[in-house]
This record gives sequence, C-alpha cells and structure tokens, in this order.
Amino acid sequence: MTNTTSASASGPTMNRRQAWWLAIRPKTLPAAVGPVLVGIGLAVGDGVFSLLPALAALTGALLLQIASNLANDYYDFVKGYDQADRTGPTRVAASGLISLRELKLGLAVVLALAALVGAYLIWVGGLPILIIGVAGMISAVIYSGGPFPLSANGLGDLFVFVFFGLAAVVGTYYVQALTVTPAVWIAAIAPGTLITAILVVNNLRDIDTDARANKRTLAVRLGRAGARGEYTLLLLLAYLTPAAMLAVSALGG
Repeated sequence: MTNTTSASASGPTMNRRQAWWLAIRPKTLPAAVGPVLVGIGLAVGDGVFSLLPALAALTGALLLQIASNLANDYYDFVKGYDQADRTGPTRVAASGLISLRELKLGLAVVLALAALVGAYLIWVGGLPILIIGVAGMISAVIYSGGPFPLSANGLGDLFVFVFFGLAAVVGTYYVQALTVTPAVWIAAIAPGTLITAILVVNNLRDIDTDARANKRTLAVRLGRAGARGEYTLLLLLAYLTPAAMLAVSALGG
C-alpha cells in the first residue's frame, strides 16, 4: 500500500516538476478536501450554500495541507527524524531532490497564498475565521517544526482531529451560513477521526524508526497495542457519528 522506493532509486530519474509534485504529497490531499466537502454538503442540505466562500475554504484547506507537508519534509530531515532506514514514500529533503533553501522558500510561498485566501474568508466570516486561519497556519508549521513539534511529542493525533475534523467542517459551514448548528459539530467528528486513523496507521508503520530517532509520536508513547486500540476507537467513533446526528436532528438540533 505504501511506496517504499528508496531515495537513491528515485532521485536520478526525477525532474524538478516531479520532485515538487512528490513534495506536496498529492495522495494526502483528499484528507484536506474530504472535511471541506462535508461542510459544503451540510450547507447545501440546510439551504445556506454559498459558492465563493465554499471554493475559498476548499482552496485554503489544500494550501494548508501542502504547507504542512512541505514543513514536515523540511523539519523531519533537519531534526534527524528521516533516517536511512525509514520506510514509506521518498522524502525530497532527505533524498536531495530539493534543497532545504528551496523547500523553505516553497513553504513560504504556499503560506503566503493561504494567507491571501484566508484574508477573503476573514472578510466573509470575521473573528471566528481569523482565529481558525491563524491557528491553522501556525499549526501547519509547528506540527513538525519549532522547539516543540507536535508530531514528535505525541500531539499530532490531536492536531489532525481538531484541524481536519472540527475546524475544517465547522469553518467551511460557518463561512457560508455565518452560524453553526449542533449537527455540524457532531458531523465534524467523522472526518476528524477517520483522518486521524490514517495517521495512526502511518505512525504504527514507523514506530520502530521513530523510536530510534527519538520522535515520540503517540504510537511510540502508547506502544503497538495501545496504538491499535486508538485506531479501533477512532473507527468506532466515526461510525457512531451518523447515529448521533440522527439523534440530534430528532431533538430539533
């Protein structure tokens, strides 16, 4: 399921465009799109859909996901987490496909574009969107970077749940409706838990190499059995979410 191609095997045959395409990690982008589509779908169902804010929310989510991916590639190499024995897809910094300077510049450009999109969304949605946007941009970087990277200190799972669940769904709905119903908050649980479950699988794959690199992900802290238990709980919560939404709707929420 995962690409285990080594850097040495892929580097010589990859051109610049392909290297940057690899850097943005296109296979991760549906994780940014899905929660936004949930928010849009809820807005359509409630009769509050608005095209431009919906498209801006989708664009902003994609840009923040790309920024997070670039920051992860950069900082995991700088901090020594991407070692020779790691499994999974090739990382462009560790493999030398893109220089650290270029990667940092690319990250700055993507964050600037995200800020431009965010400015429009703030104009539409006001203070709540400002808070979500600023927190999202900061978190996209400190997920892997800074003196206390979230991913290396057991907080990556919480970050993913909050920003790929609550913030993405609720924020997308809010910029269209300028209000949020209880059903929207509950609906946000499903994408948040499912996408967090993907992270758990990745961290389980990397548990040995992360432990050796002193990258203390939640999987490393919990151990294999604990991480599998977390995965099971996340899936259970996701599949219970529709029932919870029906209950809230029946109560007039």
